[in-house]
Amino acid sequence: MQPLGRRTVLAALLAPTVAAGGPAARAFAAPVPAPTAAGPDAAALRAALAGLPGTDATAALVRVGGFDGRWRGSAGVHDLVHRRAADPDAVFRAGSTTKVVTAATVLRLAAEGRVDPHAPIQRYLPHLLTPEFEPISVRQMLNHTSGIQPGDGWGDGFEDQYAHRFDTLTPARVVASAVAKGPGFRPGRRQEYLNINYTILGMLIEKVTERSYAHEATRLVLRPAGMRHTYFPGTDPRIHGPHNRGYQLVKRPDGTTRYVDVTDWNQSDRWAAGDMISTTADLERLITALFRGRIVPEPQLREMFTLPPGIDGATYSAGLQRFTYDDTVYWLKSGARYGYSTAVAATRDLGRTLVYSVNSTDAKGTSMNPVAERIAMAALRR
Repeated sequence: MQPLGRRTVLAALLAPTVAAGGPAARAFAAPVPAPTAAGPDAAALRAALAGLPGTDATAALVRVGGFDGRWRGSAGVHDLVHRRAADPDAVFRAGSTTKVVTAATVLRLAAEGRVDPHAPIQRYLPHLLTPEFEPISVRQMLNHTSGIQPGDGWGDGFEDQYAHRFDTLTPARVVASAVAKGPGFRPGRRQEYLNINYTILGMLIEKVTERSYAHEATRLVLRPAGMRHTYFPGTDPRIHGPHNRGYQLVKRPDGTTRYVDVTDWNQSDRWAAGDMISTTADLERLITALFRGRIVPEPQLREMFTLPPGIDGATYSAGLQRFTYDDTVYWLKSGARYGYSTAVAATRDLGRTLVYSVNSTDAKGTSMNPVAERIAMAALRR
């Protein structure tokens, strides 16, 4: 994989430009080390958070760590009504960083001999797929080479989805809609990142353990990692605990824009693929414990740092994504739900780590969010 340029770095992580105003960025919690060539660039990180709230984001929380020091910062506002400073310890919708937890849970079960990554998913869920599907291994589900097509949601646009934000769309219904479409390609021939793979892995976890996904993910991953403020909301549309409000910037028919509060939202259709609620501190604990082998033992941990062979352009492993920046390899996972964009990234040796949560006003957009980009560029520069 080629090193990424400035406009493409973390393109998978980030999502529209900018008005200034509101509380200034602030550092907190940990001392900033003396500037060195390799340490976190405190000035660049403070600059990355300047100008919030703006039209790209209303708040941002950042944690940078590694061998050469730490940096913590927050900026923006808790909400656009009262405009008090953003809570630096807030919980937020972590989106697809949930997949890191799901992959780790499956690999823990593999280490216990309860799941075989080489075995077809049909062995564990024999009635889920139709006969037209070839055998699809658990590993192919983990690394997005299954060939299963995406499931249906409430619609493609924000308006359709917003109208159903308090309705429940079950994972079983999502999977049924995907299966009805038939295979998209033969297993192992291509890599296509899709939530459906991890929705089915959630079903696998429940089948082999005879307990809920939330119970097993908490038992096998959250508790060992010390993630005390992370949970799975199920059909509850609320975020429990201190949190910063999320907004979507929506264009009116006359061309003007308005902020729509999207904080309360039933995320049940995302489930094991993306419904987790967490904090930056907990996500830092997750990536640290995971990379140190405290969650998933060897050799199963190698699955998280191994790309599927023979597939051009493959960047996804089991639960993570590989990219190279300034000749340094990082392993990351991003997540986006309306109002919230999140990412975790680290070198394999944890020499540099990054966790951020940006209250993006277009978190599901296709373009790179400028605030998240500035954070990434400042944090990963070594």
